[in-house]
Amino acid sequence: MSAPARARNRMMEAAVREARRRLRDGARERNLLARISPPQRQYLESRADIVIFGGAAGGGKTFSLLADPVRHRDVKGFRALVFRRTFPEINLPGGLWEASESMYRDLGGLPSYGAKSWSWPSGASIKFTHMQREADKFNYLGAEITMIGFDQLELFTESMFFYMLNRNRSLCGVKPYLRATCNPDPDCWVAGFIAWWIDPDTGFPLYGRSGVVRWFYRAGDAVRWYGSREEAEAAHPDLAAEGPPFSVTFIPAKLDDNRVLLEKDPAYRSKLMAMDRVSRGRLLDGNWKVRATAGSYFDRAEVERVDGLPGDMDAWTWVRAWDLAATEPNQENPDPSWTAGILMGYRAGDRKVLIAGLEHVRKRAGRVKSLVLDTAWSDGHTVRVTVPKDPGQAGKGQAEDFVAMLAGEGFMVAARPPGKAKEVRARPFAAHWQHGHVQVLAAPWNDEFFAEMERFPSGAHDDIVDACSDAYAELASEGRGFFDLLAEESH
Repeated sequence: MSAPARARNRMMEAAVREARRRLRDGARERNLLARISPPQRQYLESRADIVIFGGAAGGGKTFSLLADPVRHRDVKGFRALVFRRTFPEINLPGGLWEASESMYRDLGGLPSYGAKSWSWPSGASIKFTHMQREADKFNYLGAEITMIGFDQLELFTESMFFYMLNRNRSLCGVKPYLRATCNPDPDCWVAGFIAWWIDPDTGFPLYGRSGVVRWFYRAGDAVRWYGSREEAEAAHPDLAAEGPPFSVTFIPAKLDDNRVLLEKDPAYRSKLMAMDRVSRGRLLDGNWKVRATAGSYFDRAEVERVDGLPGDMDAWTWVRAWDLAATEPNQENPDPSWTAGILMGYRAGDRKVLIAGLEHVRKRAGRVKSLVLDTAWSDGHTVRVTVPKDPGQAGKGQAEDFVAMLAGEGFMVAARPPGKAKEVRARPFAAHWQHGHVQVLAAPWNDEFFAEMERFPSGAHDDIVDACSDAYAELASEGRGFFDLLAEESH
């Protein structure tokens, strides 16, 4: 056989292999999409420039965000960039990277674990990245990205969104588009952006408007909305001369829409039901108007007051958690922060939590240090102690000082970094409280304890709440916690 004939045969064999691969991958894609929910299908079939999907937990947001760009895996030059706000979020259990591994590998994708990206023989690629700081958006100056995805858009700033929208361009043959998922947050900019699709009185999505497309031009910093492309262009002929308006839609989805998840994890609804009222209203019910007010998290009517310590003390695990301050009231600062030390116990048998003691003072650093040590001696060596490890060198030094002092006396002690925002930190304990699993020892300190707890998150002080949050987190870290709040973000 001549060399040209052999070359032709090789080309034909390669073409047959590629055709077979596409048939095989096409069958896998059809199988993958066979059981998607109606909202997911509506999301994947939308031709709008911008589609925002979700608005509750468990609606299949992560699956949908991943399934969308992989349909273009055979398009040379197709580039997708999918954002989480921070890099560690990409690697969360059930998150973008873990979910992509089973889906993309079955569709012929080649992973790059270091770059957190997937590529295909066509040259198409999908990459996961983050945009933690406002300045990170400038890393994409000059970029041309066919598909831009935002996982949990409510966590990004409005300026990040619109800056990246200007990077949404391509010459690969696929019309550039942007896709985003979200959870309800009445105080974020997304709530205003999708307000037309939300009932202004109830906060629930207007399901009759699901998938209905609206158009906008951005005049300066103002978004001007219109019911049709023609209406938008007529209202802004100067902008129309530069380009068409953006088309947008919002498609709500809830747990009830996701039969696959309900079959795989029948307990998922119970996990959402076990959350605090605010999180439950947003993540289970999909309500965009639920927000925390005084009493939303902690209501004294939901706890049981007990007259004495339990007789089965050995069945309880105990921790004393401190929220530290070091200022007495003075002329310049008549109402400084308090030092609060909460004694909390947990009984695994019935998941009861008992608040058995409160130290609540405003003293200078030396007297606070003495109080912490004296209280540890009073509580005894079976009670673990936690102190906050605040950011910065000063916070680190303070934590190390307290740890050294207490450990030197033989006490079990740990320094806990606050990490998350106060409301986020409080939610696990609030959920336990709201479901009737918390007892409070009747004592003279009860009034100031309940007063601060019920004012949260709008009260002037939250030192007692912070101490409770840390105490509960410490007990949970020992494997005795009741809730896994990662569930609210994983689907």
